[in-house]
Amino acid sequence: MLVGVVVFPGTNCDRDTKWAFEKIGAKAEFIWHTDKLKNYDLVILPGGFSYGDYLRSGAIARFSPIMNDVTEYAKKGGFVLGICNGFQILLESHLLPGAMTRNENLHFISKFHHLKIINNENKFLQNFEAGDIINIPIAHAEGNYKVDSETLKKMYDKGQVILKYCDKDGKELNPNGSDDSIAGICNENKNVFGLMPHPERAMESILGGNDGIKMLEGFLK
Repeated sequence: MLVGVVVFPGTNCDRDTKWAFEKIGAKAEFIWHTDKLKNYDLVILPGGFSYGDYLRSGAIARFSPIMNDVTEYAKKGGFVLGICNGFQILLESHLLPGAMTRNENLHFISKFHHLKIINNENKFLQNFEAGDIINIPIAHAEGNYKVDSETLKKMYDKGQVILKYCDKDGKELNPNGSDDSIAGICNENKNVFGLMPHPERAMESILGGNDGIKMLEGFLK
């Protein structure tokens, strides 16, 4: 499996993401944002602060040359994963529905947080059961996901809401004010995924947890 990790000016989770996929047996390489996409099995927009998060997070990166290729790749059914800033870029690019605003408390949040698997009928989360609770780090200032009620209903109907914030017992626990405590979504065709938590930082129990392994391995099947 060949994974392409896109690097924008300001990206800072590219090396962690490349290492995480190599750890589970994939071949991974960086793609500078002005380069062209090759025949990748998965393209990742990693976390970081693309273009310093000026204007809004991801608002400038969406105009990088590589995003034209990423959009065409996604429209043809290619798998795309956006992590944190990558999720924000996918929203700004309209590859996923909704928008992101600053955390409700206006503070940067960095900690492990529990998540509930809401829908596993997709490649990304196929290694889990609906209702499973996992523990993955979050680290963001703009993770307050917003979407209108009509779109939200359609997303639930079509299995696009895939992850929600919760406590260790599965009760909703919202760290940033996101609508319906949403932490991750996908598109209707279930080939474009976005989440605010960082699975690439949960790959070793000595660092606090390894739930990210099972999550990322879904793409290898």
